[in-house]
Amino acid sequence: MGRGTVVLSYSGGLDTSICIPLLKEEYGFEKVITVAGDVGQRREELAVAEEKGKKFADRHYTADLRDAFIKRCIFPSIQANGLYEGYPMGTALARPLIAEEVVAVAKKEGATAVAHGCTGKGNDQLRFDAVFRTADLEVIAPMRERNMTREWEIKYAKEHGIPVPVAKDKPWSVDENMWSRSIEGGLLEDPAYHPPEEIYAWTRSLSDAPDTPEDISIGFEKGVPVSLNGTAYAPLDLISTMNTIAGTHGIGRNDMVENRVLGIKAREIYEHPAATVLLASHADLERLVLTREEYAFKRIVDDKWSEIAYMGLIYEPLFAALTAFIEKTQEKMNGTVDLQLYKGGVHVTGRSSPDSIYSDEIVSFDTFGIDQVHSVGYSHYYGLQARLTRQKQERRK
Repeated sequence: MGRGTVVLSYSGGLDTSICIPLLKEEYGFEKVITVAGDVGQRREELAVAEEKGKKFADRHYTADLRDAFIKRCIFPSIQANGLYEGYPMGTALARPLIAEEVVAVAKKEGATAVAHGCTGKGNDQLRFDAVFRTADLEVIAPMRERNMTREWEIKYAKEHGIPVPVAKDKPWSVDENMWSRSIEGGLLEDPAYHPPEEIYAWTRSLSDAPDTPEDISIGFEKGVPVSLNGTAYAPLDLISTMNTIAGTHGIGRNDMVENRVLGIKAREIYEHPAATVLLASHADLERLVLTREEYAFKRIVDDKWSEIAYMGLIYEPLFAALTAFIEKTQEKMNGTVDLQLYKGGVHVTGRSSPDSIYSDEIVSFDTFGIDQVHSVGYSHYYGLQARLTRQKQERRK
């Protein structure tokens, strides 16, 4: 007797494609339903996933998650200056959102189980599992449970008539959404290997980038980018346009050794031109608007928020609490940041805000603003304890 229905998070790639026959042949499910989440990846990639899902699965869903991805993931990440070990998160933000959609389809279809094509070495398995297990559904991960090699997967796919775009000599594994593109696998797993230019799709090499700098300005409202060069843009259009502009200048490449959740060090290569520019401009605006205490504490909050987001623990109560604090600080994050883009670099050239606490009168050497004599008393007590400690040490010598 079959095990009923399982809903599979589906990308159309090698791993998830072979999961369809595996879930029937090896796990005994009668029905496999695939779900692809549209988070702004290339239209061709989505078309491939839809075509293969409809051909090989019993039913296929393509969910348009672009608006939700921007509002629930990208915008909060900008407000939180969302970086993990120095790079803008992309895949980490999208996985829990896709997992929620898989759960929604599973409930709609009366499925008893959900599945993903993640291995047991990466982070994505945890991001999916954290959402799946909250829904109290059986979680199946064939790649993880059967220790499959890429060579075996390619052979199995061919035996089942599943087209495989990955060749053994160029086995790049690519994950893409509107915010980030990651490339890994094959020769790239060697941290000493110099990646070929062919792996990049969003960014030009520095040698091919324009020899003339480009000046732009980004407008923010409540910590969210709303305009480019004084023209209002819809969120999706703004991100898309910035990806093109910044990518043309070779901005947004990261080639790094990253510490995964499990503790494994992995060589990861990313492209995120729009994210690089928008995060840099937002971070600069915060320096103009926030008080010193707000800014210092928010950096701690941002780091913790990013760590939890990286792990995919979106239901962690602390994550909600940190988000609430961040949202409060962003109520006054309005203004414009001017930047110059050139040969892979993002250079802030100016910033302004109606909520700025920068005072020309106070800071200028040419005006009084405050009576400097008042600083004398403060100076007498400044560093008092360190001074007393130092004096005692000197007397003991």
